[in-house]
Amino acid sequence: MPMDGHPLKSFEYIGIKPAEITPLSHKGKDVDKLVVFAPVVFLDETGWKTHKLLRCIDHNILLGKLEAHQHASRDECFIAPEEIQSAFEPYPQILQNTQTLLDSCDTSLPSTNDNNRKTFTGTKDGDYKLLSKLAIQGCHRRFGKDHDKAMDRVRRELQVIHRLGFSAYFLITWDIVRYGQSAGYFHVGRGSGANSIVAFCLYITDVDPLELDLYFERFINPHRSSPPDFDIDFSWSDRDDVTEYIFDRYGREHTALLATYNTFKGKSIIRELGKVFGLPKSDIDQIVDEPLASAKHHPYAKYIFHYGKRIEGFPNYLSIHAGGVLISERPIYYHTALQQMPKGFPITHFDMYGAEDLKFHKYDILSQRGLGHIKDAVDLVRENQGRDVNIHNVVQIKQDARVRAQLKSGQCIGCFYIESPAMRGLLSKLNCEDYVHLVAASSIIRPGVAKSGMMREYIQRFHHPEKVQYLHPVFKQNLSETFGVMVYQEDVMKIVHHFAGLDLDESDVLRRIMTGKKKSSDTFRQLMEKYFRNCKERGYPDSLTQEVWRQIESFSGYSFCKAHSASFAVESFQSLYLKSYYPLEFMVAVINNFGGFYSTEQYVHEARMQGAKMEAPCVNKSRYLTHIEGRTIWLGLIHIQSLEKELAQSLIRERQVRGPYSDLEDFVRRVAPPREQLHLLIRIGGFRFTSQSKCALMWEQNAVMDPRRQTVHAVPMFAEREEEYSLPLLLDGAFDQAFDEIELLGFPLRSPFELLENKPPETVFASQLKKHNGQRIKMLGYYVTRKPVSTVGGKLMAFGTWVDEEGQYFDTTHFPPSLRQFPFQGKGCYLISGLVTEDFGFPSLEVSHMKKLPYRKDERY
Repeated sequence: MPMDGHPLKSFEYIGIKPAEITPLSHKGKDVDKLVVFAPVVFLDETGWKTHKLLRCIDHNILLGKLEAHQHASRDECFIAPEEIQSAFEPYPQILQNTQTLLDSCDTSLPSTNDNNRKTFTGTKDGDYKLLSKLAIQGCHRRFGKDHDKAMDRVRRELQVIHRLGFSAYFLITWDIVRYGQSAGYFHVGRGSGANSIVAFCLYITDVDPLELDLYFERFINPHRSSPPDFDIDFSWSDRDDVTEYIFDRYGREHTALLATYNTFKGKSIIRELGKVFGLPKSDIDQIVDEPLASAKHHPYAKYIFHYGKRIEGFPNYLSIHAGGVLISERPIYYHTALQQMPKGFPITHFDMYGAEDLKFHKYDILSQRGLGHIKDAVDLVRENQGRDVNIHNVVQIKQDARVRAQLKSGQCIGCFYIESPAMRGLLSKLNCEDYVHLVAASSIIRPGVAKSGMMREYIQRFHHPEKVQYLHPVFKQNLSETFGVMVYQEDVMKIVHHFAGLDLDESDVLRRIMTGKKKSSDTFRQLMEKYFRNCKERGYPDSLTQEVWRQIESFSGYSFCKAHSASFAVESFQSLYLKSYYPLEFMVAVINNFGGFYSTEQYVHEARMQGAKMEAPCVNKSRYLTHIEGRTIWLGLIHIQSLEKELAQSLIRERQVRGPYSDLEDFVRRVAPPREQLHLLIRIGGFRFTSQSKCALMWEQNAVMDPRRQTVHAVPMFAEREEEYSLPLLLDGAFDQAFDEIELLGFPLRSPFELLENKPPETVFASQLKKHNGQRIKMLGYYVTRKPVSTVGGKLMAFGTWVDEEGQYFDTTHFPPSLRQFPFQGKGCYLISGLVTEDFGFPSLEVSHMKKLPYRKDERY
């Protein structure tokens, strides 16, 4: 009988450890419920000590505070079967019970496509019928009813999808996108899934695979061992609702998010173990900062390093994958335990690689700020101008002359993926003005391409296509769009297929292996042998065969998925369209989504350059987020540093219910703000509608807020005016507002150059740089951002981005000697001297001297 006196159920047993065997005195049927219990938590004595340290980290306590019930006992290590047999020799029935129980257990994790939701409609034939209907209808809408090439490709893809059992996968993805569209959410379908014309016809993606010659085999082919996956981006504010729909639609017992493993590594190990051993923070910092200076270390440092090596790479905790969702046929707990996360969505106990091993089809439901920019901009245009913008007419947008001119200018601040200084320079160097070249630019901007030297080679060939020498006519036929450079993963497939005669699906398998770490596999050897055998049969010289193979190996290491770049380019064009036709609403949307390459200050600057009148937060005009009225943009209360969200929302609600505030006293009576919060609102100019100076308002604050009087806030039925009195004239300084804005917003709303104590003469503007190519000049610039990089020799250099007094951007290069002598000193205005250089028509300044200039005296204090 168990300790509580209740009989055990058929599946319940009592475990006996070898160390507990001496006091046994059970007789009769009770022995039938006894089994050997020999848990294995660690291997040896050192493992036990390591285990205790890990338990301390988990409980966030000192080693001396760890109690017995918080860790495994010392004997929970691996015990040889012979030792267990010997220990339980007097009780053969227990050994027999244990063996019987073990024999009845079966542990299997089947790796099969059947782990996934098998059907969408209830039958596979029904799925194929529905998918075919939707794809053909979509093909007619996308291409018209007489486009034979498109229809042939649709039917071919449908056959492959059906044969591999992926009809339900496509339909579920379509259903997720359909829900988002019905809720008014914008999405982008990207990744290798954009290679599929069926996905295009289902409106999962907006990338036309015929236009870009995308291969379906890049997405699905019979030789692929890993399942396909779609990447579906929604706005960061919409993603959770879409995820909630998936859980509700397909059942919470069948749906889970993928996990990622966070492991112990690097400096975090030293800090965690240092806390467990009770070291002061200063001693831990010393070990972290100078790990090799053992003479300066605490005596316990040797134990930290000893056990740190043992736990390095150990799992620390589970977190949520960026967007992976699984939908299973059987309840998900048949495959994994689950862990509930704060937002209410459970996660698996395996990561994406474990999911691939089990052949789960991952649905990547991701979020990004760029879609928030687009969605909010469309809403703002409707609110401010009363116009409905069709942002989904991608074909027309890609051909729009104004949009293409905006792209060619490189002035793409706020536009998804193409706003960074590096991308601005690349677009200018390429004179990029169309979709195809933007797709290429989105790919070659990646670090691997630039580091290999192929980005520069591509630009060179772009400007001088007549000088391009193709290795073989096949290269010219298939890579003329990219001037013979294998920019995309699909290019590698093309060359392997057309040059060496491997099937497209074999070409994709070879590309995937060369990208990964399986070059020792039998499949790789077989495909490599087939490549060389086919080339020999085709009569190619050995030197040509070897050179093409070398390029394939080289390019496959950094080439990018063309469909992925194409998806990004579609979203970039949508952003460009809004920036070209509705620049103010677009910049407000960018500001409100708090996501982009630059800080809020640069987007405010861009709005001002586009003709907006920027207004600081006001208690009578501002909302919590930034909004636009005509051409006036009111910064939101959210931008005031240290202003409490609850107070901001409270003053907005009160204003909406009872109307604008008449003065400071009226505001204090109705909102009852804490003194320090009211102080922030006065300093930012939130009461400038009263026409009183901030100094006068600060004085009045003392009269309307009496700290000695404790009152319960209540809105009076009738306003009561206090006795009026006159004060000396209190005036604000000419630049007080700008300095307050710097402290409370992080930047001034007026030109920072107006704050300079002395403005240097004879400086060159960004618009004049090309005229001074090869000359040494001086420029006046306001710091925007910088990118530090290491040279081949390991020395630090940097690329800087600035705004000049006319509001135009320019770029600087800081080589190691210059950077070391004249380092960046934070935000502000700088006098920069150097040599003007021009690269493919894009000017920049090689810095020889740089000095931060002082602002005029702050007269507030």
